[in-house]
Amino acid sequence: MTPGQILGAILLAMVISAAGAWQVQDWRYGGRLADQADQFKTDLGLVSAAAAKQARDETDKRLALEQQLAGQDQQHTRELSDAQRNQAVLRDRLATSDLRLSVLLDAADSAGGCNVPATTSTVGVVHAARRAQLDPAHAQRIIAITDAGDQGLIALRACQAYVRAISPLTKNQP
Repeated sequence: MTPGQILGAILLAMVISAAGAWQVQDWRYGGRLADQADQFKTDLGLVSAAAAKQARDETDKRLALEQQLAGQDQQHTRELSDAQRNQAVLRDRLATSDLRLSVLLDAADSAGGCNVPATTSTVGVVHAARRAQLDPAHAQRIIAITDAGDQGLIALRACQAYVRAISPLTKNQP
C-alpha cells in the first residue's frame, strides 16, 4: 500500500468513526427527547386533571351557595309576607273596632286631666293602671310605622345573612 492509500484509509476510517459517533449521539439525544416528551405529556395530564378537579370543586361550591341563598331568600320572603299579613289583620281589626290601642298614663301626672277608669274588661286585662284609648287614625299610623320597621328589620336580616354566606368566598379572592 502506498502512503497515499494509507492516508486515505486513515481519513476514511476517521470519517466513518465520526459519522458513527454522530449517529450514536443522535440516537441517544433522540431517546432523551422522547423521554422528555413522554414526561411532559404525563405532567400535562396531571396538571389538566388537577385544574379540572379544582373547577368542579368551585362549581360545586357556587351551586351550594346559590341553593343556600335561594333558601334564605325564600325564608325572608315568607317572613316578610307573614309580617305584612299580620299587619293587615291588625289594621283591619283597628278599622272595624275589634281592637283598640291604648297607652298607659303616668299616675303622677296631675296635668293630664284624663280620668280613664282602671277597671278590667272582658276584652283585656289592665291590672289597675290608668290607660287612655288612642284615636283609630293615630293607631293606624302607629301600625304603619311598626309595619315599615318590621319590613326594615326583615330586610336587614336578609342582607346580613347574604353577607355572612358570601364572606368566606370573598376572603379567598386575591
